[in-house]
Amino acid sequence: MGVRLWPVTMISGDMLVAAPERWDEACFTVPAVRAVIASGLKTGILCSETQREFWETINGLMVVSFPLRTKSKLVATQIKDQWKASLAWEISPAAEAFKIANLPRRLGPQERRLDKLLTHPLSYSENPLEHRVRHYLAAVEELSIDTKRSEFFASVDLGIEFEKNAVMLCPSSDLGISYEWAIDRWVEIADRLLENGKHVTVVSLDGNRDLGRNLANLLGDKVTYFHAFPLASTLPILAIHGLVVAADGSLPHLAAHAGTTCVTLFGPNDSAWKRPLGRRHSVVKMHVECAPCLLAKCQFDSRCQRELTVDRVWKAVKDKLTYAGRKDQWSAW
Repeated sequence: MGVRLWPVTMISGDMLVAAPERWDEACFTVPAVRAVIASGLKTGILCSETQREFWETINGLMVVSFPLRTKSKLVATQIKDQWKASLAWEISPAAEAFKIANLPRRLGPQERRLDKLLTHPLSYSENPLEHRVRHYLAAVEELSIDTKRSEFFASVDLGIEFEKNAVMLCPSSDLGISYEWAIDRWVEIADRLLENGKHVTVVSLDGNRDLGRNLANLLGDKVTYFHAFPLASTLPILAIHGLVVAADGSLPHLAAHAGTTCVTLFGPNDSAWKRPLGRRHSVVKMHVECAPCLLAKCQFDSRCQRELTVDRVWKAVKDKLTYAGRKDQWSAW
């Protein structure tokens, strides 16, 4: 059920959740949101219009969306007196709208910047070595909600049959240039896939160095080119592909949500913390002394990307070529 704020449509419920603004964090929130829905609470998500199609894939969730750059005061007028409680994990226009709307119970992690927006801060701790999904699950568990059901972690079923021989390559990252592998190495991976009879789609992302378009130009008419914008609208296309090979960034998380098997190339990020959800996926990385640094631009020599060889990546890709597809829908993180 999708509800836009314009034209005005009033809906009400028990718990309105503020969607994280980053795509990876939004994907990591899904199991916790599903747990809230399963608890019997009438649950909604408050998100920007750019995320609406993503959240509409979650069964039983009411989606309240607003255009980008909408003032929190205007959002607040649409939710005031409609919801009994709210949950926010970060400072955002949605979290600020909860405060302005004076929702009776405003919950969220007990953090210094967020505290001023809350009526009921949630005090909990998490192991820093655990996957980021624990941050969201722990908050819900503080409400005595069970989060341990495996279906909370399942990818969505879009009703689309995937093509086993279809492989998508995404050399671009929206996290910064230090998250991107050299384009000549992507060419080698693409050539090996083509030699193995795979149908290769090269994807580019909006607002980056356009490595995807450059890679597609180098490969010519041997591949299909696709510009992934807006990201939420790409879910059906991602679901068609049996395998996605991508730089660490938003796209592999969305692909995992759509049910596609992913091989993700990690550099500055911590793969134990931020890998796509699901046991069917693989991550490829090189251990270097300065990682994880989480920096968008390397201050040294990009060794985490430079030392990641084609053979190492190809081994991970080849291992998944016979496995690609939604074979373990119920796998947990």
